[in-house]
Amino acid sequence: MSPRVGPQGPTRPTRPTPTLAFVESPVQLLNVLEWAHGSGRTPGAPAGDRPPDVTVVVLSPGDPMTRGQLRRMAELARDEGHRVRWEEARGGGTAPLRTVRGLAPLLRGADRVVIGDPFSRYVQLLLTLTRAPELVVVDDGTATMEFTAQLAGGERLVRWHRRGGRPGPRDLLFAPVSGAARRRLTPTGDRAVEVFSAMPIAAVPEGVRITANDFSWTRSRFGPPRIGAGADLVGTSLVETGVVDPDRYLDAVRALARAHGATRYFAHRRESPEKLHRLATATGLEVCRPDLPLELIARRGPIGRTVLSFPSTVVHTLPLALAGTGARVAVCDIDPDWLTERASPRAHGFLSGVTGTARDVHRLRSVCAG
Repeated sequence: MSPRVGPQGPTRPTRPTPTLAFVESPVQLLNVLEWAHGSGRTPGAPAGDRPPDVTVVVLSPGDPMTRGQLRRMAELARDEGHRVRWEEARGGGTAPLRTVRGLAPLLRGADRVVIGDPFSRYVQLLLTLTRAPELVVVDDGTATMEFTAQLAGGERLVRWHRRGGRPGPRDLLFAPVSGAARRRLTPTGDRAVEVFSAMPIAAVPEGVRITANDFSWTRSRFGPPRIGAGADLVGTSLVETGVVDPDRYLDAVRALARAHGATRYFAHRRESPEKLHRLATATGLEVCRPDLPLELIARRGPIGRTVLSFPSTVVHTLPLALAGTGARVAVCDIDPDWLTERASPRAHGFLSGVTGTARDVHRLRSVCAG
């Protein structure tokens, strides 16, 4: 049975509905837990609406650090009473076909599908197989800002650091699937679409319901942390994605650490071991490889009184996770001279937007300029 249709689009059915969530990263799974925790408080939900019964499907990547964090997050999800299904979705050439076939019955039976990365080809393929009357997109970082803007503009779905470049042969081959997924993510009279996000959404697609993620689950389960007197620095994978020059990045990290007395560097899970070894040698920073998303690490503590970051998801999420603790987040802008020749033509504008729209952060323009 389809949900009732009201003035703002389809409303939630009053009965519990099977919810199927697809995640490919630890942050996506964290935000599924945040969404499930806050779903009973969603504006417009019927009084007494119960938290959803969620089956989390982990489409496991090959990267060891990501897999390790996902396994820890899966334990937390089970502790919350959710079912977790681990899929070796990239374990060999036949793995994708085998995974999709195995998930088809679940997709057909789901009344609600939650996804963390609408740009993922894997997820786009799975979206074409579902007719669920409710779709929910939870944050996969700052990419949510780009997704909502592209959906509002009727554009094809392209990751921000690749936007502006010419589509490759694989992009053209996959274009029909991507287009079908984008249409599935567009609300209709019998399909509701919700975006659950801690990011600032400038362009709201017509008919899409935006729900704020305030990290209430994280704050209720972890901390408050012990706050140290010094500073910690948060790493980024902008070098690994080809956006920022590695030498310029190293210089910026060294300047930040020296100016603020930082002693620890929390590595992004995608940062390469070679880069981190070079960084530790050149700066003297203690490199930490977190086993959970940084929001949980920071909330668990101890954490520095100042948390230094480059433009990234954490400049939006950490102030929420650390609200009321006395810790502050400071962000260093990316200088245009740091960008590589391979960087997207709109990379600097996007990164500046990430910083400029962040709430409750201190901007550090002068420290890393030049």
